[in-house]
Amino acid sequence: MLKKDISFRHMRLDKKNIIVTAAAQGIGRATALKFANEGAKVLATDINEDKLNDLKNENKSIQTMKLDSTNKKDVETFCSSVDKIDVLFHAVGFVHHGTILDCDEDEFARSINVNIFSAYLMTYNLLPKMLKEKKGNIVIVSSAASNVKGVPNRFIYGTTKAALNGFVKAIAIDHIKDGIRCNAILPGTVETPSWEGRVNMADDPVKARSDFIARQAMGRLAQPEEIASLATYLASDESDFVTGTLNLIDGGWTL
Repeated sequence: MLKKDISFRHMRLDKKNIIVTAAAQGIGRATALKFANEGAKVLATDINEDKLNDLKNENKSIQTMKLDSTNKKDVETFCSSVDKIDVLFHAVGFVHHGTILDCDEDEFARSINVNIFSAYLMTYNLLPKMLKEKKGNIVIVSSAASNVKGVPNRFIYGTTKAALNGFVKAIAIDHIKDGIRCNAILPGTVETPSWEGRVNMADDPVKARSDFIARQAMGRLAQPEEIASLATYLASDESDFVTGTLNLIDGGWTL
């Protein structure tokens, strides 16, 4: 059997067509920029059109489109316009704070819709295009707060992220013979605008910030660019033998 050529170009994602969701800020934004800098043709989506325009202004090679990944009709329309896709990087997510008793039916449904249904819609509508090419790659942003680690006041968040981990395993095993790879990234706490917003909503933001940092074994938070580096590996041909994996990047939080 011929050995696989694993010599890679300097541009690790050269000519790959990649869709990045939740690209307006945080992990999605850092990843869209990293992908573009590595030679990918990036189509960045988000519900926040203003911040998407900021992203496009930072890197002119990134195309942007407003998209609500939880809206079935919008996703179907968007995906029907996609001619070719090599990688889907899905980073849409919402962090609910509280136990099960703080999570009423509406909050439960909202988290399911944002954290799980969006991944289903994007994958369901883009996977057939990958199957047609007999090659494709899906990277899902999950969390260490899932079936991997129980976290106080993260009932529905941890539940939905655990479901995403199962989602990744199912896609990977069902389509491994079709040339499709699917992997998850499980970050610890990442210093993003959404995290800053949650901290600032606390009764004591200074203490909340300190508590978040204290629970990280390395004594600091992750930066979005660090998650983007792992995403680049998983999106590239360097990881061609990797599928169905749950990749922790948590600074030792789950040790």
